[in-house]
Amino acid sequence: MLKAVGQALFSTGLQNPKFTAHENKEKDYEIRTYHPTKWVSTSLSEMQLDAAMNTGFRRLFKYIQGNNQNKVKVEMTAPVTCLVVPGAGPACESKFTVSFYIPEEHQASPPEPSDPDVFVESRKEFTAYVRTYGGFSNENMKREESQKLQESLQRDGVPYLQQPYYYAGYDSPFKLTNRRNEVWILKKEE
Repeated sequence: MLKAVGQALFSTGLQNPKFTAHENKEKDYEIRTYHPTKWVSTSLSEMQLDAAMNTGFRRLFKYIQGNNQNKVKVEMTAPVTCLVVPGAGPACESKFTVSFYIPEEHQASPPEPSDPDVFVESRKEFTAYVRTYGGFSNENMKREESQKLQESLQRDGVPYLQQPYYYAGYDSPFKLTNRRNEVWILKKEE
């Protein structure tokens, strides 16, 4: 338990999903192709992103602490992602899927969740445009960074999906400096 809490608090040495980085002459975003992987996830409908992230994180943290069919503790990983499917209007709920990457040692056979609101998700290979930013991220920062990335993609004339999109956080709330956050916009396949 101490190791998991320490990793959650300091977020160093955590396993990350594997990806292939593509050459990109633009310096304000990266292009990454993520390999097929399994994630443990939970979906919520909410008005506020931060509320969904908090609820989702708590559910998933219980899973890695042993709230699964095998009662197995699972290492903390990074990033915590949130897939966002925006609602139809400004006063509508959006759908959020909060996910933890399942570590390599459990990829072949992840422990089955005990909580009916938690599920194992198999993500196929996908390519994303990734903008990285620092600080303590909040809903306004996420929106602003997402907008900046969309403007860069429009400037470069690259095909991308308007939605859904991901937010990714790599650090615990207790890490004070050198924080890493990302917005991932999916490449539109030709």
